[in-house]
Amino acid sequence: MPDTAQQDRGVAGGVGLTALLVAAARAVETHRPDALARDPYAEHFVRAARASARWPVRPEEVPGGEADPLWGRLGRYFGLRTRVLDDHLLRQAYGGVRQVVLLGAGLDTRALRLDWPPGCTVFEIDQEEVLAFKHGVLDALPAGDRPPGASRVTVAADLRHDWGAALTGAGFAPSAPAAWLAEGLLLYLPSAAERRLIDMVDRMGRAGSTLAYEVKLGVESAAVRDSPVYAEAKERIGVDLLALFDGEPRPDSAADLAARGWSTTVRTPFDFTRLHGRGPLPERHDCLAANRWVFARRPGVPALTR
Repeated sequence: MPDTAQQDRGVAGGVGLTALLVAAARAVETHRPDALARDPYAEHFVRAARASARWPVRPEEVPGGEADPLWGRLGRYFGLRTRVLDDHLLRQAYGGVRQVVLLGAGLDTRALRLDWPPGCTVFEIDQEEVLAFKHGVLDALPAGDRPPGASRVTVAADLRHDWGAALTGAGFAPSAPAAWLAEGLLLYLPSAAERRLIDMVDRMGRAGSTLAYEVKLGVESAAVRDSPVYAEAKERIGVDLLALFDGEPRPDSAADLAARGWSTTVRTPFDFTRLHGRGPLPERHDCLAANRWVFARRPGVPALTR
């Protein structure tokens, strides 16, 4: 296995810990009998870092099961989000888009675990330390545990700054459409960085491109901020989500994209809970109630065939 100290440098910070939190949730989801999504690599990331080595990676390791605020309710939310965004990206790929860009890829393994059509390239953009940790864990797995998947290209860049040149330098073709994904990213970016990111995607996203991302609407009440999900994440695994969420007024990126000619659809997670028959449902003082998943499309997207 790679050097432990090197691993921890890549995931010791707050946002790095959230990547491990999502990986642990995906690992637990993978082993549910009614799994919404499966990620066979997730538990390897969780076990490789000292910070998360004792976190659960199987449903039977979760005290209280789905009633547990952290690994039950929030974990199932991440499982549902993974499934919805997996489906979205595969629809674009089977509809003719051959470039996928994961903005703030974290410990996502879509390039390896999804059934991509031939010729797809998945670009993973994240900070160098996170990508190094990810490389180390994946490279340590037996070759038979790493199917070919799509062509996977990593791009070390800070998404708070200019990253377009690094992406094109890695082989991204701005002349061709792409499926862009910002999963669990914009919540942590300063408002100015979110605006720059939307502007960059608009400039690089040719006709036929899509962008999917997650946002929170408005300012959560004190009762919501006291949610057991936030409290348990901070107390049990040291992830203070409220401190990580950027506190500036958020831009209306969906309206901005619409003004630039993109069509946008805004959905709640609960829409997909009802669609799939499992996942979190609304509750009183709900920390998930303000979450929205936005799907934007630049006119010219090929007809979907899957």
